[in-house]
Amino acid sequence: MQQTRKTPTFNMKAVVRETGIRPDTLRAWERRYDLPNPKRTVGGHRIYSQRDVDILKWLMVRQEEGLSISHAVELFKRLEEEGQDPILSSRFGRLGEVGDAQPAISGGDTIQEMRDAWLVACRSFDEPSADRILSQAFALFPPEQVCVELLQKGMVAIGQGWYEGSTTVQQEHFASALAMRRLDAMLAAMPVASQPGRLLIGCPPEEEHTFGLILLTVLLRRRGMDVVYLGANVPIEQLAMTVATVQPRLAIFLAQQLASAASLRDLASFLSKEQVPLAFGGRIFVNAPAVQRQIGGHYLGDELIYAAAEAEKLLIRGEPSPPAEQVPAPYDIALSHLQARRVNLESALMNALVIQGQSPAMFAINGDFLTRNVLAALELGDIDLLSAEIKWVDGLLKSRHADRSLLQEYLVAYRQALVDTLDQRGQVIIDWFERLAS
Repeated sequence: MQQTRKTPTFNMKAVVRETGIRPDTLRAWERRYDLPNPKRTVGGHRIYSQRDVDILKWLMVRQEEGLSISHAVELFKRLEEEGQDPILSSRFGRLGEVGDAQPAISGGDTIQEMRDAWLVACRSFDEPSADRILSQAFALFPPEQVCVELLQKGMVAIGQGWYEGSTTVQQEHFASALAMRRLDAMLAAMPVASQPGRLLIGCPPEEEHTFGLILLTVLLRRRGMDVVYLGANVPIEQLAMTVATVQPRLAIFLAQQLASAASLRDLASFLSKEQVPLAFGGRIFVNAPAVQRQIGGHYLGDELIYAAAEAEKLLIRGEPSPPAEQVPAPYDIALSHLQARRVNLESALMNALVIQGQSPAMFAINGDFLTRNVLAALELGDIDLLSAEIKWVDGLLKSRHADRSLLQEYLVAYRQALVDTLDQRGQVIIDWFERLAS
């Protein structure tokens, strides 16, 4: 059937009658865009297949949706390069045969409108429309702009919607899977690196969020850089072998949370001993700029779209990593003390919660969330970093219409467990929770 539709059958007069496109327009499209590409008779006359007619109708529908003919052709060819058949994958089936299909979600003209339309498609679990909007965006705008303005900011909006309770976990997972699939396809199509020197890129221990990491990998490889992708939660103790094998000229690690920023500080110390410069970034450094000074490395900036260019400069210059700020001695003492007494603290906390009549199961979803963040704040030299983490939990409870007084009771129990477990060496922690209670 497919071969029959590609068989040359119609002369230009028949095509004009079928599509309504003028002969001079048909010739101009063929000359400028090589689409469609009809066969020729022995006498030199054009002869079109049904496939050619379908392509023309597809282009006409894209024009009706607001695309110029040049952008419509770019979109058609991009879809073909991605292994799709634009005709068969259209939401209208074979163009001109609407049947029972519903109209696809319109992507709009600006990148912001396309992002909004993509979010609507993702929240509706409308995969064909979401993919079509992405393909349209990549046909109209530079890939870097689409990656940051549509995909990254779109996923930020999805994440904020989950936090506020307006987006479900299933919607977030659906959108993330679509976005990651597109980025993976872009990586697979990248040419061989053209710049000298290799980069390592990954997430430090305790960091599982990889979307920004993959997106930055795409941006780096588009600049011709040789990137070795390590993924999430890279263990420091196994990194020595990787460094010896890859011999990178630069390592890039992204951290989004307080705990992973603290583990990045340890990783930076390891890389410094290996004489590998470190560049870093992530949400935690945007939300708490003071943390940047606690990492022995080069900060890539607040905007991901500029991070690849900054990394390229660092790769060329080959500058060693700047040192991290020194953590005050009371913090080092409190950190070691809490690490040694951690099991005792958790036991005392459970007892305090039982005495209060609280069920510890309410907080089981985050495990030892608070203790991990206390340890991270100590390692980063600023116990006040805990405030943002507690505020985040409070906001989550509020969006879920949970009883927020339970959080206050939990913090009271935690303070009592600290008092029962720690001695003078942990006074900096106890004092902070005393101030929080007051």
